Amino acid sequence: MTLRLAADPLPLRLDQDGTVRVGCTRVTFDSVIADFEQGASPEQIASDFPSLQLADIYTVIGYYLGHRAEVEAYLREQDQQAAEVRGMLEAHLGDQRGLRKQLLSRRDGRQNA
Repeated sequence: MTLRLAADPLPLRLDQDGTVRVGCTRVTFDSVIADFEQGASPEQIASDFPSLQLADIYTVIGYYLGHRAEVEAYLREQDQQAAEVRGMLEAHLGDQRGLRKQLLSRRDGRQNA
């Protein structure tokens, strides 16, 4: 029997928001790499994300190790975008907290009258 030597397709896809996801799942590439960088084995990552195939996890980690500079640039960009979103949410929530405080103050003023 002859062993067929062919590369399997990379189990990564870009979603409509520009986020890289693993296989047909909603699990992000970022999540898998973060777990790996924190010392998780592929088997532990599979346990953390049961929707992922173990072979896909190994392939994704192999891609990361072979393309570290590009992946780290992508991860930095994702971190920057996440920080921008957090900032917008915090600004919005800060506005809501002020509104809540104002409404509670009005309520308390009516109850004391």
